[in-house]
Amino acid sequence: MDTWVWWLVAAVGLGIPLVVTAMPEFGMLAAGAIAAAVTAAVFHAGTVAQFVVFAVVSVALIAVVRPIANRQRGRRGEPAMGIEALRGRQAVVLERVDGGGGRIKLAGEIWSARSLHADRSYEVGQQVDVVEIDGATAVVI
Repeated sequence: MDTWVWWLVAAVGLGIPLVVTAMPEFGMLAAGAIAAAVTAAVFHAGTVAQFVVFAVVSVALIAVVRPIANRQRGRRGEPAMGIEALRGRQAVVLERVDGGGGRIKLAGEIWSARSLHADRSYEVGQQVDVVEIDGATAVVI
C-alpha cells in the first residue's frame, strides 16, 4: 500500500477521538496527517519529509489555533440560569415594597420583595431593579 494511504488512515484514526472527546487538538493532528498524505501523494517526498510536514503542520496549528480558540471561549460567558438570571432584571411593584416586605412582578411571576435599604419604599406601579435573591425574596432598589 502507498504511504499516503497510511497517512489518511492515521488522519481518520485521529479524527475518531476528536469526535468522541471533542478535543480540537486531535483535529489539528489529523490535519497534519492529511498534509503529510498530500506531501507523499503529490510531491512523492520521502518518509523523513512526510514526518517533518506532519510535525510542522500539527505544531503550527496547535500553536496558532488553540490560543485563538481559548480566547474566544473565554469571551462568551456562561449564560446565567436560575436565580442568577434574575439579578439585574427590572420588576414592577404590585404591593408597596419597603424594608419589611412587599410584592413585585418579576419575569412574569409574583415574588415577595423587600427594599435593600430599610428606609426606602417603592409604591405600586414603580419600576425597581433586582439586586439579589435572598431565599424566596427579591431584594430591590
